Amino acid sequence: MFKATTLALVLLVGTGCTHVTPHYDARFGDAVRGARQQMTLNPDAGRSADPAVGMDGRAARESMQRYQDSYKKPPPVVNVINIGGAIGGEK
Repeated sequence: MFKATTLALVLLVGTGCTHVTPHYDARFGDAVRGARQQMTLNPDAGRSADPAVGMDGRAARESMQRYQDSYKKPPPVVNVINIGGAIGGEK
């Protein structure tokens, strides 16, 4: 009786050490990889020698310059909630 109980206890404890999700772990991250692939408009864009379409050089240069200058001197803070005070900080 003692041997049978010990054997049953060892088998019961041994089942707790087994890997219970082999099929889930094999496909872990598939949903994220699939969503990322579906959101990529052109996966071969880095291999193309064609320039970007939709913006001329002058507009692109000016927008980049404005973007970089915004870190040197941030735009002034605007008072959005103005209840009975001066408009735009003027008195």
